[in-house]
Amino acid sequence: MTDGKRKRYPSDLTDEQWEIINELIPKPRKSRKGGRPRTVDMREVLNTIFYQCRSGCQWDMIPHDLLPKSTVYDYFAKWRDDGTLQKINDRLVGAIRMLEAPSEELEPSACSIDSQSVKTSERSGSRGYDGGKKITGRKRNIAVDALGLLLAVTVTIASVDDAYAARPVMKQLSQSRQPRLQVVWADSKYHNHALNSWLGRQRNLSWKLEVVRRPKGAKGFVLLPKRWVVERTFSWLGRWRRLSRDYEHHTESSEAVVRIASIGRMLRRLAPAGDQPPFKYRLTT
Repeated sequence: MTDGKRKRYPSDLTDEQWEIINELIPKPRKSRKGGRPRTVDMREVLNTIFYQCRSGCQWDMIPHDLLPKSTVYDYFAKWRDDGTLQKINDRLVGAIRMLEAPSEELEPSACSIDSQSVKTSERSGSRGYDGGKKITGRKRNIAVDALGLLLAVTVTIASVDDAYAARPVMKQLSQSRQPRLQVVWADSKYHNHALNSWLGRQRNLSWKLEVVRRPKGAKGFVLLPKRWVVERTFSWLGRWRRLSRDYEHHTESSEAVVRIASIGRMLRRLAPAGDQPPFKYRLTT
């Protein structure tokens, strides 16, 4: 039971996971004129958001024993727009890195970048056609550290060239946010003169872009060293059914759902549920 009121869903936060994230939830602002104190159970807000992301259901199809859309979506939109989801994600990345990274540093010195084209629903506000993947939809562009933890994400229409779509992701890898970052690994689609010229004009990006190429003569799928972790992260995120395709009307909401899945996965990595085996990982070579 959760709070003695309902049966627990697999996506619900455990007490240990709630203890981790509770202090990261923004506190209500105090008004000089007073006002009614917050009465919404923030743990149930998160449980509802995680349920919707994990199960892939529509907002209007959320079970009645969870909080209603009218309440939860307001928090989702607020945290999406004010950067709360990114801040929580960054704090959890630092917590895991202190426990698992060989350097025990909060910020990474290397990361990988890649894109994934996915189909959209008919109500999506924007979409395009990716001729290479033959998909009409949107393109998720992410950067992850050597452990596969999400550092940055942007969503564009699928027709945008990968090298151009990478720019807003790379802007998030600034010296102020990632002061230790030295190298960003990418595949050959990022070997682009326009992208290199743009990087040369960015004064707040102190890292270098390193293209990891396929071995000569290789055919079919090849596991590229240093870069495969970002492919694994896409696989991890794909377990959250809301990400099986892009169901969101706005790309900002699409990016928020990726961050929610990342947060949920990291909470389970830091504090596995009783019926969940310990997380196992392997560092890149």
